[in-house]
Amino acid sequence: MKNSEIRSLTESEIVERLAAEKENLTKLRFAHAISPIENPNKIKEAKRTVARLNTALTEKKLAK
Repeated sequence: MKNSEIRSLTESEIVERLAAEKENLTKLRFAHAISPIENPNKIKEAKRTVARLNTALTEKKLAK
């Protein structure tokens, strides 16, 4: 998910998306722990997406 897409979301949409991405990251980590996943870069990308969402959420809250 690109920064421009994230910034266009509302605060409530960011919170929903953040919860979904955290859940996805957890599933990826468990899957990788059980048997190595085909593309471990997916974990890295999921972590970055969570960080981007957290940053956008903080920016929206401070802008109020």
